[in-house]
Amino acid sequence: MNNDNLLPFQQLDIYKAAKELAQLVHLAGIRDAELRDQATRASKSAFLGLCEGLPSDSAGIRRRHFDIANNSLHEVVGDLAEALGVVDLEVAAHIQSLAFGSSA
Repeated sequence: MNNDNLLPFQQLDIYKAAKELAQLVHLAGIRDAELRDQATRASKSAFLGLCEGLPSDSAGIRRRHFDIANNSLHEVVGDLAEALGVVDLEVAAHIQSLAFGSSA
């Protein structure tokens, strides 16, 4: 998809990072079904919350959606899957670095 077909908020770095985070979590291969489901849903929620909040001109609406997205992001980066050994450490590190805005 070229930039001519994107909405302005879809060109933002935060949008791109949240989308990549959701993709990484989906492909992470978390070997515990419950944690995989929860992490996948939380990463989708973080991305979709941003998608709802970014185009809004209302500070209150943006703040509400960004709070939800932020809470979901923190749910994703909780390291329980890593602690239980049900996700590869390199994958977990990549997800963490993306969430914290640093390069892997």
